[in-house]
Amino acid sequence: MSTGVLYISYDGMLEPLGQSQVLAYLEKLAPGRRIHLISFEKPHDWKDEKRRATVAGRIADAGISWHPLRYHKSPSAPATAFDIAVGTSVAIGLALRHRLNIVHARSYVAGLMALAVKRATRAAFLFDMRGFWADERVDGGLWPANGRLYRSTKKIERRLLLAADHVVTLTHASEEELRRLPYLSDQMPPLTVIPTCVDTARFVIQGPLQREPFTLGYIGSVGTWYLLDEMLRCFTALRRHRPGARLLIANRAEHDRIRASAEAHGINPAELELIAASHAEMPRVIARMTAGMALIKPAYSKIASAPTKLGEYLGCGVPVLVNRGIGDVAEIVEEHDVGVVLDGFGEAELRSGIDRMLALLSAGELPGRCRAAAEAVFSLEKGVAAYDSIYRSMLSGEGVAS
Repeated sequence: MSTGVLYISYDGMLEPLGQSQVLAYLEKLAPGRRIHLISFEKPHDWKDEKRRATVAGRIADAGISWHPLRYHKSPSAPATAFDIAVGTSVAIGLALRHRLNIVHARSYVAGLMALAVKRATRAAFLFDMRGFWADERVDGGLWPANGRLYRSTKKIERRLLLAADHVVTLTHASEEELRRLPYLSDQMPPLTVIPTCVDTARFVIQGPLQREPFTLGYIGSVGTWYLLDEMLRCFTALRRHRPGARLLIANRAEHDRIRASAEAHGINPAELELIAASHAEMPRVIARMTAGMALIKPAYSKIASAPTKLGEYLGCGVPVLVNRGIGDVAEIVEEHDVGVVLDGFGEAELRSGIDRMLALLSAGELPGRCRAAAEAVFSLEKGVAAYDSIYRSMLSGEGVAS
């Protein structure tokens, strides 16, 4: 029986996340399979006709059938409920019409649609849970602790885990937590850990590590989880050792906020380079960094987090400055000796972290170690091979919950 896969993503394919964490995998999984992709595209992304044509061409070239739907944002709960209803109807229709035998859902909202597909068509259900979503909402201050939304979503999480024929999670730390859940003690579905992977054919060492001026860098958004103030404080600590140091930040839409925060920390505008860059341009941006930062608010839900930027920095041979309490990050960095792990954000801890980074940079073979770590842990090829194995086992029944 040929493999027909319905992949459902509540993230859009016109966003960098969708391109790096959905399309990059599906392009390599598509040969020999019939893959249909449902995504929810944000209106402002959809209006960019050039980007839309580029992404549509990329998807078509891979032989994937794309079914983009519109994402609705507000009012939050009714908008999401509407998207789920529309997505479920489309998904069931596609699964029945094309006889798709696997439904692969990225995270919880997509998981609800996939669960309906499983019940309507008996397709095998792969729950790619990504993280503890309800706990992230509480830890991020978006939902009240133990409020109605939190309790309802945890019930949904339980339904999805119990109904899944296979579960993918991002970290070994979250795998251990899932195995401790009482309701899964005697009916744990097959589970695979696949971190957010990086195309190491694209994120490669571009040249010698940037030494002068010392350039501390960051790529991505700031806000709920990524700790902008702490990263700016790291730069001010670095500047005491390296007066000519520079701060390079690649960010899409928060430049005013970043500039205001940098000014509040006494950072001269001449020391800060703030740019907008596409995902395709990121390897060249990272190549200009001496070290890359990924400081994240530590919380219970973050044991399931695997930041994509970590693999991107390392793939380009750039060491990292990270903090403890985030998924498997500390273990990876320390095991491979490719950066510095902060135990806290006090002034003494930040100064110590910068001292250790400077010492690390004085050692030889650092870019090569970073690159080797990226290939060992975050390689897209390894991630694709893992998904390929899961698909095959689900069709054979070996990777399906009984």
